[in-house]
Amino acid sequence: MAVKKIGTQTVKFDSPPVITGTSSIVGPKEGEGPLSSYFDVILKDDLFGEKSWELAESKMLREAVKSAVEKSGKKLSDIEYMFSGDLLNQLMSASFAARDLGIPFYGLYGACSTMTESLSLGAMTVDGGYADNLVAVTSSHFSSAERQFRFPLEHGNQRKLTAQWTVTGAGAAIVSSSGYGPRIDYVTTGKVVDLGIKDANNMGAAMAPAAADTIVKHFEDTGLPTSYYDLIITGDLGKIGKEIAEELVLDKGYDILKNYNDCGLLIFDNKAQDTHAGGSGCGCSASVFCGYIYKEMMKNNINSVLLISTGALLSVTSTQQKQSIPGIAHAVSITNNRC
Repeated sequence: MAVKKIGTQTVKFDSPPVITGTSSIVGPKEGEGPLSSYFDVILKDDLFGEKSWELAESKMLREAVKSAVEKSGKKLSDIEYMFSGDLLNQLMSASFAARDLGIPFYGLYGACSTMTESLSLGAMTVDGGYADNLVAVTSSHFSSAERQFRFPLEHGNQRKLTAQWTVTGAGAAIVSSSGYGPRIDYVTTGKVVDLGIKDANNMGAAMAPAAADTIVKHFEDTGLPTSYYDLIITGDLGKIGKEIAEELVLDKGYDILKNYNDCGLLIFDNKAQDTHAGGSGCGCSASVFCGYIYKEMMKNNINSVLLISTGALLSVTSTQQKQSIPGIAHAVSITNNRC
């Protein structure tokens, strides 16, 4: 019997795992945005001393893990599992970093939802008694994502106004069975939702229905009021997707307008930085959570957060098959009831 399951899609932890340390690394453009003071490392150039953007992304992920481990007061040898993923084929950034770090590795793909997917599975692993310390970490890179999913940068194509800017960044969080830091109380696992959007330059619209579905299910399962959270924040919807999600959630009877925002809107100044609809990518919610949100929680400026990372499950293969873009979103409830 699943004694920790509540409702249909939510887990409530008996011994809530603790996030004992985080680290965030971002690129130069992100470092020029409104959240610059919250990031641990801002790269001076997006190659990070490497020969390719893909290798730079893997290095960001690897260095974020090492920094988060150090900030949590632990050693690499204390970390029992690494739950990680990225946007590149075969999870190149995560798997190459895991190779170098020597940590037992679970490679995950949830597109831009991977940060909360890794936090969810990591928290279940710790609460289940299978580990005392693990790391949840994800990354993305504007240039590597553009090369894989859209056009070579040399093409110089004009971006649609609905398009979002893939964040160059990585975020790592140490999840522990005990220690000092915010706690993960609930996890709501999302369903794949597909309303038939086919435009890869309008991923906010493709992901918004999945985000709304998971948000509504979280409140249905837990019975909590929307006012319980100081901040309800999606990962990667940007301006257009956020507006759609607000309407869809409101249609189901839940008003989140007063405490809802999106990481893709916070990380850039869309007008000044010309990012059109906002930010996206695995590194978007990862760097915003591990930078801005976590540090504000440690200052007691934010005490309860529902983090919903959102992913568009398209690929080069699915696009070639002329398929629509399914969306997925996972929610993690994090509070400041510290150990």
